Amino acid sequence: MVTYRAILDVPREAVLFLSRLLAAERKLRGTRKGTRALTCFHQAVMALRHFRDGTDPATLARDHGIGRSTGYRYIDEATDVLAAQAPDLHHALHAAHESGVPHLVLDGTVIPTDRCSEKTTSVKGKSIDLWYSGKARHHGGNVQGVMEPDGFPVFVGGVEPGSVNDLPAARSHVLGALYAFAAKGLPTLADLG
Repeated sequence: MVTYRAILDVPREAVLFLSRLLAAERKLRGTRKGTRALTCFHQAVMALRHFRDGTDPATLARDHGIGRSTGYRYIDEATDVLAAQAPDLHHALHAAHESGVPHLVLDGTVIPTDRCSEKTTSVKGKSIDLWYSGKARHHGGNVQGVMEPDGFPVFVGGVEPGSVNDLPAARSHVLGALYAFAAKGLPTLADLG
């Protein structure tokens, strides 16, 4: 085996921000000092490597000298503390409206995964995999995103199984609020699905 050093293309401020969020979460949970396999800083580095490079958790765990399940848990913890910082849909739309955005763009995508599989019955009575998207031709989760005209994300909704089309997914997560803001003068453009 060959060892090497690498540079993570992420500002140090981002690592420090995430490590402070992780430290606050540990304090909230009552985690005693010295009981975790990694410091908050190294947990933040590990999670940001996963987000930035897509490095799989098992490899990250090995690189940091921790168990595979601990690696998965640490990435999940980092994801949760970052997600808690995101505004809810109404706050995000209000901020976009207040900043003078002329319109928003709604689009959905199926994010590939190999971790989800669930049998269900289709409307035609056939047995199908709920997480398989016939349109995208792979397993995944359907996620709806609301963006500014330049593509900057305003809000990303929850995940639906890949077999769920864009319109039902949008109805579940964003359409009601988008209709309300359209009445206030903030229209939304979307494709046909």
